[in-house]
Amino acid sequence: MQSSYLASITDRFQYYKSLGEKAMAQLSEEEIFRKIDPYSNSIAVIVKHLWGNMRSRWTDFLSSDGEKEWRNRETEFDNDLSGINELTSKWEEGWEILFHAIRQLSEDQLESIVKIRNEDHTVIEAINRQLAHYSYHIGQMVYVARMIKGENWQSLSIPKGGSENFNKKMFT
Repeated sequence: MQSSYLASITDRFQYYKSLGEKAMAQLSEEEIFRKIDPYSNSIAVIVKHLWGNMRSRWTDFLSSDGEKEWRNRETEFDNDLSGINELTSKWEEGWEILFHAIRQLSEDQLESIVKIRNEDHTVIEAINRQLAHYSYHIGQMVYVARMIKGENWQSLSIPKGGSENFNKKMFT
């Protein structure tokens, strides 16, 4: 049985995965690959970067540095995915690697030391670092999707102007 920390962190990762999926579900393929301006990343590029990071960080999580020699971070920012099928495949692959690694952990390993770019982290610190990193990028995805959809955006949380009704529902 997983510790309450491992169960909690799994739920948090699943929540952010779901947010990313709900944001992408509101967009067309063309919109997912669209750059807002020449200096920004498309949602597809953000997904590709998350995939590369997840593969590197979570493969052999306890036994090798989280920055793998085979990772080429710079190419993660090339907008060169072939389409929605490849994007979806990379999204799912990255998350499966992450969830598999977490399922393998036990509570007695949480204070073990792992390395990321040759820096020591406890397992808890490494997991928290990745949660913060992924939530940061998924927030970018949601924001870009929101900008693209404009007035047609379907809120993923409490809609603007809906706090009072939401709180009434929660407290009754």
